[in-house]
Amino acid sequence: MNKELLHYFTFALSIDCVVFGFDGTDLKILLIERNEIPFKNQWALPGDLLDPKEDLDDSVNFILKKLTGLSDLFFEQVETFGDINRHPLGRVITTSYFTLVNINKYEVNPSSFASKAKWWKIEDANELKLAFDHNLILDKCFKKLQDSIRTRPIGFELINHKFTLTELQTLYEAILNIKLDTRNFRKKILQKKFLRETDTLQSNVSHRPAKLYTFDIDRYELLKKQGFSFEV
Repeated sequence: MNKELLHYFTFALSIDCVVFGFDGTDLKILLIERNEIPFKNQWALPGDLLDPKEDLDDSVNFILKKLTGLSDLFFEQVETFGDINRHPLGRVITTSYFTLVNINKYEVNPSSFASKAKWWKIEDANELKLAFDHNLILDKCFKKLQDSIRTRPIGFELINHKFTLTELQTLYEAILNIKLDTRNFRKKILQKKFLRETDTLQSNVSHRPAKLYTFDIDRYELLKKQGFSFEV
């Protein structure tokens, strides 16, 4: 190979997984504690170098499963980060992906060089000094999530099959990090017509039971593809 060309084949690629989770009250982020250098014993996003024989998109779930035990999640590519000095051991360009999960449906099992794996509230994670440039990556992906909620439906992956409008509003408030006007939120969310009323009410509650809703999957998927404007 020409020596000038060889110069361009001397850096590595990596993937960082930004896994947002909702527990019914708070929006959280999954972090691992690294058990290898660099940044040993520091918290980080689940991520690793890309095997030269693997496709970029195909390796996301493999890396996440290796480090946390989670698998078969749908990821969306967000942004590539390529600052020259972002990795202390050499030039590494990383591509970030994010996904959304219902925390109550998944069990985290750290392995490989992840000595721990833990769900952190977003505001608490932002206070940590994460490894590499992971604070920046988390911030970019969180903003992407906040933008997404204004242009497509979000919730199917994060809350129970049947839910109240209050529970859905709590999810939107957690993502947007603001308090929403209840009447205005309900009016706008129902106008999008991706929710269906069920014939059941809440049970085992001390207050007047609220009506339960579910997602109209066909309409939900259509709006995910077409998009919409949802300003709150």
